[in-house]
Amino acid sequence: MQKAVQAASPDWAQAIKVPVVITLYFWLIKIMATTVGETAADFLAVDLHLGLAATSVVMTVLFIGVLTAQMRARRYVPWLYWLTVTLISVVGTLVTDNLTDQLGVPLPLSTALFAVALLATFALWWASERTLSIHSIATRKREAFYWGAILFTFALGTAGGDLAAERLQLGYATSAALFGGAIALAAAAYFLFKASAVTTFWAAYILTRPLGATFGDWLSKPGSEGGLGLGTMGTSALFLTAIMLLVLYLTKTRRDAKPVM
Repeated sequence: MQKAVQAASPDWAQAIKVPVVITLYFWLIKIMATTVGETAADFLAVDLHLGLAATSVVMTVLFIGVLTAQMRARRYVPWLYWLTVTLISVVGTLVTDNLTDQLGVPLPLSTALFAVALLATFALWWASERTLSIHSIATRKREAFYWGAILFTFALGTAGGDLAAERLQLGYATSAALFGGAIALAAAAYFLFKASAVTTFWAAYILTRPLGATFGDWLSKPGSEGGLGLGTMGTSALFLTAIMLLVLYLTKTRRDAKPVM
């Protein structure tokens, strides 16, 4: 797919609004962004006493503003792209939290609903564009499908992570190890058995959300709840700093924006 897009347009990499090359940095930032989504939402709603409703409104408005800037950008801008990912992570967490805490929707049901919504998004994307490859996201329509899918991966991951760690009582560390193992299987399927790059990418992308969510809970929750007690502010600050440093590195080197020849 990547070669086909490249053959069709010599400047294909410049037209794509997302990272062209999926490196280890991509996955590190993605996992940390999912962790921030979990801990920052809790910090704002609980520790700063903004409440779930006010936090949801503020973060949704902020996310819409940043997403609009991302959609209007003419090229891939690392800081803008990853700011959008981080904010959509927070909003995805808040969507699940509102369903669970405000509306009383059980975690098994919300997990199932978000899974169906994600599959429906992929189905519509495929029916419209005949591809789910991130190397083909060079139009606004495809980018809209892309961000819609990502929103549902974050909401699904939050619900699935909470379902495993809390409802099924597996604990945060065990749940994180479980999801990490599933990601390792997806990587093995791609590297060892030459499975579809598109399928394994999206499988890993979906699984990094519950991995990051449970990892964030494990770091931030007090020892009495099975965590390390770093707190939501400390965990959020630590990972935001790491994200900013990696994004600065990618902005300078453009390692994730150079096409693979």
